[in-house]
Amino acid sequence: MATDRSVRFLGALGGASTSRVLNLFQIAQVNADNPEHAEKPLFASPIINKAFLLKHRTRSDESYMFATPRAVATKVILPFDGEDLRAGGRSFFVDQRNYAETLRQAGNYSRETLERDLTVLRLLNSVPSLDPFLVREHLRNNKIDVAPCYFAISEGDQERMHQFVNGELARLVDLAGGGGNSAASNRLVSAMLSSEVDEKLEPLRLTLGLTGNDFREGVFSWRGFLYYKWSMGRFWPDVMGVLREISAIQPVGAITPEQKVFLGTARRSIIQLVRDAGNHVNQALSVYDNSFGDLVANQSPKTFRDFLLSAPYMFLELGEKLGAISHIVSFWRYRFPVGGHNSVDAEELAAIFQDFSSGFGEKIKRDSQPVRRTIVIDGAA
Repeated sequence: MATDRSVRFLGALGGASTSRVLNLFQIAQVNADNPEHAEKPLFASPIINKAFLLKHRTRSDESYMFATPRAVATKVILPFDGEDLRAGGRSFFVDQRNYAETLRQAGNYSRETLERDLTVLRLLNSVPSLDPFLVREHLRNNKIDVAPCYFAISEGDQERMHQFVNGELARLVDLAGGGGNSAASNRLVSAMLSSEVDEKLEPLRLTLGLTGNDFREGVFSWRGFLYYKWSMGRFWPDVMGVLREISAIQPVGAITPEQKVFLGTARRSIIQLVRDAGNHVNQALSVYDNSFGDLVANQSPKTFRDFLLSAPYMFLELGEKLGAISHIVSFWRYRFPVGGHNSVDAEELAAIFQDFSSGFGEKIKRDSQPVRRTIVIDGAA
């Protein structure tokens, strides 16, 4: 395992998790007296169950660690000192070379518990972000029973998500044989959001002409698209406000000429990356809307069937880009709350900007020169 200083930055999250970071360290602290946390843990190893999990854009100097190339990997970071995260930690990647043995040593496993946690980590590695809704759905779909405290999804958000999906799918009820009533719509929504893809969705499977495995994979990705569409409407209004603050924020205290150049370059790059990723997300969601609209309006399943067959691949890229944007908004609002005392020194601000850029696969060099282009921050995606 490698020494990892990024745990110092992750420690600034406090009690927060984002779509790129699953903060098991803080979840364990908050739920120390919650019996469910111990009875239904995410990981059998108490050591791994207090780690930080991070969706990490792999760098060129990390490619040797994997048997096959990959753009994004899941990093597990184990703090050296539970009382002082500034001490750093050790880290390794899921499915890196000699991964199983590295995990066994890090988590102090028996054979039975090792196999269970290998499975969970690979499941988390297979989803594009660590957003709690997607993680919960993916684990439930694979028969992994975990306490609710690991997924910070409020009852209100769950209800709003259910209402959103109900509105999206109400038009589909007639085509799937539901008779066009609200009870049938609710049944379809419940079946879509349940952990099972079973006989309740059989009329839809027959309508689309998909085999069992293709249908299961397509439904999971469909849930993801629905969730991302709902999420986009929920947090996108905050994006422009955060970008304005990123553009305006100035560090307190001394700042070197090199730091000044880096911060200027980084803030312009982040704004442009978010806007470009937002455009890509909207384009992907438009593909979904158009194919679903064709299914409902023309009762022609071919376009949507083709969409579902390609959805697992689109879902991964969409999740990465939306996850990077969501992480920026979530972290910024946690670190710099509206109306709060939002002071930050140059070194911490540089670390934050570097992290935001890395979520898009960008690494801004500390000695780079500023890009001389005007970035307009407005309400356009």
